[in-house]
Amino acid sequence: MEFRDSLLGDCDMTMCADGARRQRPLVVLLGPTAVGKSRVAIQVAQHFDTEILTADSRQVYRGMDIGTDKPTAEDRQVVQHRLLDLVNPDEAFNTGWYRRAALEHIERLYAVNRLPFVVGGTGLYIRTLVRGLCPAPQADPLVRADLKNLRDREGREGLYAELIRVDPAAAARLHPNDEPKVMRALEVHRLSGCSMSKIQAEHRFEEAMFSSLLIGLQRTTETLYRRIEERIDWQLAHGMVEETQSLLDQGYGRELGSMKGLGYRHISAHLAKECDEKEMVRQFKRDTRRFAKRQMTWFRKEPGVEWFVIDEGEPLEQVGRRVIARIEEFLQGCGPQRPSVIGRVS
Repeated sequence: MEFRDSLLGDCDMTMCADGARRQRPLVVLLGPTAVGKSRVAIQVAQHFDTEILTADSRQVYRGMDIGTDKPTAEDRQVVQHRLLDLVNPDEAFNTGWYRRAALEHIERLYAVNRLPFVVGGTGLYIRTLVRGLCPAPQADPLVRADLKNLRDREGREGLYAELIRVDPAAAARLHPNDEPKVMRALEVHRLSGCSMSKIQAEHRFEEAMFSSLLIGLQRTTETLYRRIEERIDWQLAHGMVEETQSLLDQGYGRELGSMKGLGYRHISAHLAKECDEKEMVRQFKRDTRRFAKRQMTWFRKEPGVEWFVIDEGEPLEQVGRRVIARIEEFLQGCGPQRPSVIGRVS
């Protein structure tokens, strides 16, 4: 469906039905891994004749397809997916770069009267896109080198102990093995003299550029965990071990942040003879379940998320229809200048 009225006019703000000013519309579909976002997203994108702007911190890496559950070639032919395959596995990438890239696509979609539609499970990407970046200092090579020396001397445990000392709130929400985020929090403290937690609390991520509809998908814990395990079984049966070996053969070492992602680090350990296949699968599934739990903890703290519970046995096509109806209702709230919301019936 093409928006047949102007989505924005020539300005950033439109008048709503009640006369209040509101920003341009943005729709976000979020939820934990394996909940069913991708299937629903394709249905929604087709209905509104738009694209999917992915918010996934792992799918930005080229060559990491099976392990990050990227959309298939067939899916990409049905709906254009953006913000995939942006960097090589050994290249740096961060939230600020993601936000700039996403905003470029959003502006392009507005220019051709399409609804920007963001889909993903990386909470920080979604938060900063919807509500702005936290004004923390930029990375400093000298400080980062000093922190790496600390890690080399005392291990990740030493980095985490330092974080507990200077920013206990950040330490409470970060896993000790999440080295990039632990190091970044320490870097911010050393550069600013202020904890990352305090900077984020004062900023509150309230730099809203859009009128955003955030729709979250959720299932019962039992169902979600079963789907996670089934997906891992599928990934392992369809070439994830070979994909990991290929990445290692290309020189992408286990020390890279990209290679420490779910599945890749477990398979790498197995390939290095550090554990047998059974133990590798057990740890892969366990850690993915834990990751999904952390995702839901993050999303439940996000204001304004409207949760759609997927009942056991409910077809995803029905979920998609429910999501489409809510988006249409949201768009109709834009008053006389609202975009057309006539779409194709799936």
